[in-house]
Formats: sequence, C-alpha cells, structure tokens
Amino acid sequence: MFKRKRKEGISSLSSNGHLVDLRQVVKIYESAAGRFVALKNVDLQVRAGEFVSIVGKSGSGKSTLINILTGIDRPTSGEVWISGTGVHTLAEEQIAIWRGRTIGVIFQFFQLLPTLTAVENVLLPMDFTATLSRSERVEYARHLLEQVGMADLAHELPSSLSGGQQQSIAIARALANDPPIITADEPTGNLDSKTTELVFQLFQDLVDSGKTILMVTHDDDLAARAQRTVVLADGEIVEERTHI
Repeated sequence: MFKRKRKEGISSLSSNGHLVDLRQVVKIYESAAGRFVALKNVDLQVRAGEFVSIVGKSGSGKSTLINILTGIDRPTSGEVWISGTGVHTLAEEQIAIWRGRTIGVIFQFFQLLPTLTAVENVLLPMDFTATLSRSERVEYARHLLEQVGMADLAHELPSSLSGGQQQSIAIARALANDPPIITADEPTGNLDSKTTELVFQLFQDLVDSGKTILMVTHDDDLAARAQRTVVLADGEIVEERTHI
C-alpha cells in the first residue's frame, strides 16, 4: 500500500485551537441591481477531524461560505483563519498554492476535465504542488482510485462513467495532495439515493481517517448524519445542532 509522508505545518491550528476559524466575516456583492449582503458577521469554528454539514434555503449564503473557506472568494471584512493561515491576508498567487496544499474541493457537478482519463484527473492537482516524484504521483493516484472503488476505471474518460463514478473520482482528486480539509458543495445533489449513500460513506471513512469535512447539502437527513449541522438564513448562522 502506498504510504505518503505527512506534510509538515499543514495541519496547524489557529490561536484558539481550531482548524477552521472565521471571525466576523462579512461578504457584500455590488452589482447593477444593487448591494447584496451574502454573509453577515459570521463566526464559525471547526475542530480538526470534525464532520460539519451546512444547510439553509437557496440564497442563504451556503455556497458563499464555502467559497470564502476555500479562498475562491474573499471576505469584504472579517478574518478567515484556515489551518493556521490568515487566508484573508494572502495575495492571489499565494492563495492558489495554499489551497492546493490545504483544501480539497468537491463540486456538485464533478468538474472533471472531459479529455483526461480518471487517473489523469486525479494526477492533475499534484502537478501544481510537485511534492511527489512523477512515479510516486502515478502510484498515489492509483491508490486513491482504489480507495474510492474506481481502480478498474482508471483509464476511462468521464463521458463513459455514471454520475456516482464521476463523483467518486472527484473525491479521489480532492485527496490528491493529502489536504487536512475537504469541502463539498452539494456533492450528492445530482445522485440517486443508492449512490448518495456510497458517497456519504466515503466521507465518513475520510473523517474516520482524520480528515475534516465541511459539506453543504439540501438533504436534512444527510445533514443530520454529520457530527454537527450549521444552519444559515439570510447570510447569518441562526442555529447549530450537535448530533450524537
């Protein structure tokens, strides 16, 4: 089995001991239609190894929150501390490097490159960080595909795969650089109930192995199976539920 050395300094905690620490985060969008406040003074702390679901109606700020966490979007004000790094202070070129090493991002619509095979899609993020040799990257990519049950489809193009298979490969790709944090925005939104269960079990296995997961979902039953649920409404956290 492939053994990957843990990267030093990647799983650092913020000053208050949390892996994810959002402090009074505000996000305002300005457009021709006017001013829209997407997030209002959001405080959110997540411990290492925690599985947190994020729920709320459409337009409540769920996707904006995930984009702030991953550095895809920047807060208008407030602080974003992820794995000990003040993401709100980073320059654009620094954010891309930081994200590649720190966060694995899973999308609702998979976002696999259609001209690349499954294993090539998993290899792609490794090319940006170059923490492994070429031969090690190929070995590790195959190991990740095996973890998600897709090893036999390593050389298939996305167009020949089902939605569940594509999402499993997208999960393997999110793990390519061994990030401590995984974010998932409606990862089962386009999957049937059986495939949703398989994907959720993959998430649970990742948490059991020490990963931290933040998952946006519209499925209340699925959300309740996480360790904690954060409820958003009109850009604010209005409730937090802890599940046994």
